[in-house]
Amino acid sequence: MMRFLVLLLMTFMLAAPVGAVNPDEVLADPALELRAREISTKLRCLVCQNQSIDDSDAQLAKDLRVLVRERLTAGDDDNAVVDFIVDRYGEYVLLKPRFGGHTLLLWGSPFAAFAFGLLVLFFLRKRSEEDVAASAELSNEEEAALDQILKKRD
Repeated sequence: MMRFLVLLLMTFMLAAPVGAVNPDEVLADPALELRAREISTKLRCLVCQNQSIDDSDAQLAKDLRVLVRERLTAGDDDNAVVDFIVDRYGEYVLLKPRFGGHTLLLWGSPFAAFAFGLLVLFFLRKRSEEDVAASAELSNEEEAALDQILKKRD
């Protein structure tokens, strides 16, 4: 049983996410390194496309990590570093796109789809209630047949 637990623990340790930052990229100043890691988690690897440059092993991701660290050591603040990368590679490099006029459709479409769905549900329910009300009314022949059945019952 103990071997099984040790094997299970080792399996989970192997499955843990590991950053792709190489030791030669790490800055000597822990505060700058923390800022660099924070920025790196917000930037997309253009090779992997759905990974941050902090997690990617691609050469371009490494180059971007080094570029981020160079800009930080040059004295740029976090926003200036991100703006520099975006100016160079386009806004696609951001894992979370900025809100602006050109991304309004991207940010607004979920809310518009939700509102449209609510309207559809409202009109379907209203139509269903009208159908039930219309089917509840009896025609003259149905009323006559119902009266006959009730008279026979008495």
